[in-house]
Order: sequence, then C-alpha cells, then structure tokens
Amino acid sequence: MEIDYKELGERIAKRRKVLNLTQDDVAEATGLSNNHISNIENHHSIPSIETLVKICNALDITPDYFLLGVVRETNDSLHSQISQKIKLCDKKKLELIDHFITWLVDENL
Repeated sequence: MEIDYKELGERIAKRRKVLNLTQDDVAEATGLSNNHISNIENHHSIPSIETLVKICNALDITPDYFLLGVVRETNDSLHSQISQKIKLCDKKKLELIDHFITWLVDENL
C-alpha cells in the first residue's frame, strides 16, 4: 500500500478545520512553522514520522486517520455505545448513517 500524501494533507486540513484551528494554531502547538504546516496540507512537503506524530497530538487524533482515512477504535464508552447501535442496522440504515456522518464532519458546526 502506498501513502497518498495529497489525501494525507487534505485530512490534516479537514481535521484542523473541524477543530476550528488555524495553521498558526497547529504550528504553535507542534513547534513547526506555519509555512511547513501549509506545505504539508497542500502536499508540497512530506512530513517525517516525528512531524506527523506532533500534528496528530495537536489535532487529537491517531495517525491511522491521516495515513489511511480510518480512525482506530477506542475504549471510550460513547464510541462503544454508538458502535453497538450501528451493528444493529441494516444496509439501508448504514448508508444513511454514512451520509449523515459525512455531512456532519464536513459542516463547521
């Protein structure tokens, strides 16, 4: 499997925006320059593992989301409750849930 750095940068930008953070905020939290954050988001730079970990910590998410587009399962009780309810859904309801979650993540609420 090959890492899609364009997708990686887009996921970082999307997560940053969901958290209502600026590139300056992420730069300050990571000790990196604003320019470096911008270059990663716009896939002009490939982040090192150390840089990616810093960004993950600043954006409170695991690297698997940025690298693969999936979030690792946690032991959080709310996540567990939602997961259990999703397991009870048929295909039609799962598709609706997927559309709703995609809409919700894309919105700046």
